[in-house]
Amino acid sequence: MSRGPRAESARRDWGSDEEGAGVLHVDMDAFFASVELARRPELQGLPVIVGGRERGVVLAATYEARAFGVRSAMPMSHALARCPQAVVVPPDHSAYRDVSRGVMEILGEVTAVVEQVSVDEAFLDVTGARRRLGLPSEIGAALRERVHAEHGITCSVGIGRNKLVAKLASTHAKPDGLLLVPRDATVAFLRSLPVGALWGVGDKTEQVLARWGITTVAQLGDTDVDVLRAAVGPVTGAHLHDLAWGRDPRPVVAGRAERSVGAESTFEQDVRDLDEVARRLRALSDRVAGRMRRHGVVARTVALKVRTSDFRTLTRSRTLPVPTDVAQELWSTARDLLGGVDLRGLPVRLVGVRAENLRERAETVTQPSIFDVDDPRPTARRDAEVAVDAVRERFGHTAIGMGASSPPPSTTAGGVAGLS
Repeated sequence: MSRGPRAESARRDWGSDEEGAGVLHVDMDAFFASVELARRPELQGLPVIVGGRERGVVLAATYEARAFGVRSAMPMSHALARCPQAVVVPPDHSAYRDVSRGVMEILGEVTAVVEQVSVDEAFLDVTGARRRLGLPSEIGAALRERVHAEHGITCSVGIGRNKLVAKLASTHAKPDGLLLVPRDATVAFLRSLPVGALWGVGDKTEQVLARWGITTVAQLGDTDVDVLRAAVGPVTGAHLHDLAWGRDPRPVVAGRAERSVGAESTFEQDVRDLDEVARRLRALSDRVAGRMRRHGVVARTVALKVRTSDFRTLTRSRTLPVPTDVAQELWSTARDLLGGVDLRGLPVRLVGVRAENLRERAETVTQPSIFDVDDPRPTARRDAEVAVDAVRERFGHTAIGMGASSPPPSTTAGGVAGLS
């Protein structure tokens, strides 16, 4: 989440050259509040504050509430004094973690080099994904569209030569925007900013620099580094001088190995047709399996997630006899699990598949897929899916879909009939 000061002069077109600008910073807009609005569309357009009403603090606020001066970490009493008409919503951290995980999984499908830095923001190095997915700006635009389509929230994307520039660019893209800072425009972009926009310049450091007549990044960069060392200390002074000139050597560091891989999707309209739910499960299983193969892992457990129109979330899971990374097996299991879920007659809002209990494929004894029993090749189904991976790697994910499925399994009492 971006809290530093912004400069309107930085919110402009800095050029279209994307060579050397391979770092993206993706930041959810007013994340907690946006999740609440997605769950309660009747609150759209209203000043909404997330937090405890009694002796609480503001965790998040919609932009309508921010217009009244409401800010994160502000005492709720102060926020309501500024905006007494605000709707106060108690936080649901479980829902926020759920959406955060879903968003990070979307980012992980673009590149394995994802560094999540908080519940609502992450860096991506998309250098290796350009041949497959296009220019960084095209990748950023597709991410924003998909996050909104699947989770009903918006995000802002900054693109630059390094993490510093990408982070500042996303701040100036807010809300719901994308800002590219080409490599050759880095210094000019930075020089348009107030000094407080830089990492490491908090209120105290900003005050110290102001006493030395330094209030902008341009002034910071033009100040002799020895003067800066005297002002704020030898290490901080040299570091800030480097930042003023766009020097940030920190790489995007991928997070630790995933313990699960999943994908979920929200329907545009609540769905009663369980054949349609099953078809969405098939596509999600395909996505999960492809990601597992890219990471070289197999799963022992398959989990199903279903959210009904009343926002009740149901989960079911099953442990497989043999670990797998085959989409057809994931889907068959998830479909069986769906047949055992009591939806209480309600339509489905969201469905998801998760592969859990992961382990390295190279270190795991695997057996032929259950769908290969009539094929002379022992790994025919997986080989076919790997071939599909290769086509998608070259031509994009939508170039080819999953093949025909096997007949649906028998449903249990109260289950689902006619799944295909």
